[in-house]
Amino acid sequence: MSNGSLYTHIQNNIATIEFYHPASNSFPSELLARLAKAFNELSNHNDVKVIILKSEKEGAFCAGASFDELVAISNFEQGKQFFLGFANVINAMRSCSKLIIGSIQGKAVGGGVGLAAACDYCLATEQASIKLSELSIGIGPFVIEPAVERKIGVAALSELTLDATSWQTAYWAKEKGLFAKVFETIDELHKEVDNLAVKIASYNSEALVEMKKVLWKNTDNWDQLLEKRAEISGKLVLSDATKKALQKFKK
Repeated sequence: MSNGSLYTHIQNNIATIEFYHPASNSFPSELLARLAKAFNELSNHNDVKVIILKSEKEGAFCAGASFDELVAISNFEQGKQFFLGFANVINAMRSCSKLIIGSIQGKAVGGGVGLAAACDYCLATEQASIKLSELSIGIGPFVIEPAVERKIGVAALSELTLDATSWQTAYWAKEKGLFAKVFETIDELHKEVDNLAVKIASYNSEALVEMKKVLWKNTDNWDQLLEKRAEISGKLVLSDATKKALQKFKK
């Protein structure tokens, strides 16, 4: 179970991707690769019209990339590959021909915020606070930044990144445009997500594909952009300041 799990279930033209990891639903590289592959495969699946992305259990939605892998990085190539994990997932979500609904039942940190931002429509619970803590450990949210800024704008992005140790509430995230609706309970969230998915799945497939393209206009350069961002983070993670900061967080 150390690498977590990822399941894809298809029913009534709706695909549900559900992921899990015992460390607050964080992502080791192998699980990120499986998630990117799942989006790429569903993009070409004729029976799928909409995708739901969710995590298991009732705790955190996603704590970002694997901390154990992060502290083990010892050279630039390793660093770049590590940060390309979320870059590849975001690009797979961006280029996927199907609309993606995010079901955010709990807290999201770092790459977890990036995942939510890369969804086309996000619903959440009151427990879904968000935080971008990367600057506090000597790196920055460079790979996920384009996806997050696209959703919430530069002002909210700067608030989220510069106040790197503070949580922002789900209602803050809704006000800024990351979440469309916020619900009191997980049951209410799941019910609304299911209802929305059924509604979208009833629409004209061709119209949905064209709408997806419109929503992601002007992002054709992201394959190159996110790779460059992964290189920035890959360099920073090797710096003395970052290594010192990471030692404090080590168990």
